[in-house]
Amino acid sequence: MIHEVDDVLRALLRAEALDRTSVTVVFEAPTRDWAAKVNAPTVNLYLYDIREDLRRRERGLYNEYDDAGVVIARRRPPRYFKLSYLLTAWTKRPEDEHRLLSELLVCLLRYEALPSERLGGELGELGVPVPLSTALPPPEDRSFADVWSALGGELKPSLDVVVSVPFTASPRYAAGPPTEDGLQLHLDGFEPPPRPDPALAARSAEKPVYGRPDRELARRAMTRRSGPRDGGA
Repeated sequence: MIHEVDDVLRALLRAEALDRTSVTVVFEAPTRDWAAKVNAPTVNLYLYDIREDLRRRERGLYNEYDDAGVVIARRRPPRYFKLSYLLTAWTKRPEDEHRLLSELLVCLLRYEALPSERLGGELGELGVPVPLSTALPPPEDRSFADVWSALGGELKPSLDVVVSVPFTASPRYAAGPPTEDGLQLHLDGFEPPPRPDPALAARSAEKPVYGRPDRELARRAMTRRSGPRDGGA
């Protein structure tokens, strides 16, 4: 999956941001030694972090059907992982680098997910969106200055590009054959309660239900109220 995301990002940037330039797109670690060897305009997409996107974690199992629509197996739902790329531009002049970063940012801001028409391989077969975010603030437990310090290079303007990729690798649980006569449950030592007597149930139905007024009592009360009062003519 990771190499497929690399291919989509490279193709997207080349087609929509670098189509009329000779800028190359690489996936190298921007260390001090690597930077010293760069002698041509370059865009670097360095994958510096991989972690699960817990907000997209789902529970339960997905059914797998055969041609007849019968469940033959079950799998766990896909788990999404965030691939974080450090996007930088490398030229001889800072002004050219800023111009390149501007073009790259405009290109990526058009999309909230990787374009479906550019997805291939397993990503294309899944048929699900692959979320994309650009230049969001870093998590609280990580800063870009720490990334550059770990690389041993000098701090440089960059864009943080994060792609949430679904991984479908999971155990496959085979399902049992479908039942033909329905499901019957038998418990050892358990006797079902006796069926209620119809005559008793009929008598119980005649009794007033809590919250429902007894019509006979209500009729008698109305008769007493409508009768002659003491001392009446």
